[in-house]
Amino acid sequence: MGFLGAGVLATWNDIAPGDEAEFNTWYTREHVPERVAVPGFLRGRRYLAASGAPRYLALYETEHVDTLASAEYLRRLNNPTPSTRRMLPLFRNFIRATCRVTLSLGQGVGGVLAVVRLGPVPGREDQLRAWLTGTILPALVEGPEIVGAHLCEADPSISGIPTDEQKLRGRQDVTPRWIALAEGSGVEAVDAGWRRVAGADELGRHGAAPDASAGIYRLLYSRDRR
Repeated sequence: MGFLGAGVLATWNDIAPGDEAEFNTWYTREHVPERVAVPGFLRGRRYLAASGAPRYLALYETEHVDTLASAEYLRRLNNPTPSTRRMLPLFRNFIRATCRVTLSLGQGVGGVLAVVRLGPVPGREDQLRAWLTGTILPALVEGPEIVGAHLCEADPSISGIPTDEQKLRGRQDVTPRWIALAEGSGVEAVDAGWRRVAGADELGRHGAAPDASAGIYRLLYSRDRR
């Protein structure tokens, strides 16, 4: 089963000191329900870092990557609610990727998610993709306490669409090229599973650029489209 659709939006951020409680209330009670109500959005999830940075991660599963460039979604991005207008300028270290799902394996949603932001060395895209999809993700999803493993590749033509929400954040969004994910039932199991099959040295040997960055995140909230 894996992800519910063929598109994924992933965002990471920290929040200005003193505004975390308001941020969490807004994100869970308003922002995720608003996003999941957009046609083509299937599920939204929120996470808090157990290790790595930024502190918060949001993950949205969509029918297609084109959902993230749809007229209805762009209308939301260009007409932020009053609460959204207050919160977005407080974001720090914001990262955003609109992605095609290259491969998604597994069943259900895990309580812990390992996320690796990475990209291939030029000319080695096919090698890295084949290694991840043919060897690493299948091995991961067979590991103890692992329920899913996924590879997503960012679509720059969609990630770079300018919007009013982007302007409120005050700077151009940082966009990772690829994201690899493993989800399971515990921090130690997910962390050990990923490190066992795909440590930094192994990534480099199979064509990944040296700027890969990993984090382990605990699930805070998940909401399916109704």
